[in-house]
Amino acid sequence: MAGLAPIAFIAITIGLTAVAQETERDPDFSDRPVRTGPIKQAKDPSGPRRHFRLKNPALLTGEDAERLYTELKSDMATRYGLSGQPGVVNYQTWKRYNRVPYPSVSHGNRYLSNYGNPAAAAYGRFEQAGRLPVGSILAKDSITVSKNGQAMPGALFLMEKMESGFNYVSGDWRYTMIMPDGSLFGTTNGEGTERVRFCISCHLAVEQQDHLFFIPEEYRQN
Repeated sequence: MAGLAPIAFIAITIGLTAVAQETERDPDFSDRPVRTGPIKQAKDPSGPRRHFRLKNPALLTGEDAERLYTELKSDMATRYGLSGQPGVVNYQTWKRYNRVPYPSVSHGNRYLSNYGNPAAAAYGRFEQAGRLPVGSILAKDSITVSKNGQAMPGALFLMEKMESGFNYVSGDWRYTMIMPDGSLFGTTNGEGTERVRFCISCHLAVEQQDHLFFIPEEYRQN
């Protein structure tokens, strides 16, 4: 697409020298794909057990995390939109439920931001949200920041509440993961469904709250 810089060279740093995005293996990353063709994974490409993990993440203040995210987010949304998945093009116009990007070990030591479409408005009640209605979409984008200060776009994670019977085990949530270059990593009951099966397994831990995890309290905004 015209106007987009090559994905290999999107990097922002915190007072350090930038290096190219991970076109080859980066020693700061564990189980990262080699970006030289179709997505590959170091261990089992057909069924990963967790998110790709940054081994040595930077520890950022909320202010620094927000500054880096602000620099990257417009280009991130454009690239995610190349996937053609529903809700991706305009997700950053939805309600954002965190004040600044927050660190998440379970998402591979990335810094995350959570958005919800109007149908998912009850998510803003957090633990009192109850069951979200059909049509609710939650979008969680991410950035990675390694210990040398390199900040790069991460994957986009989507949860969409489908009609009853879509998938009993997932609570009828469809999980979708889109890579930073806009390629589809996997979607429940669709292309690459086995690659996002671990999302279902993880969220089963909170089955009693509609399979929803919530933002740490210190980062929340209504």
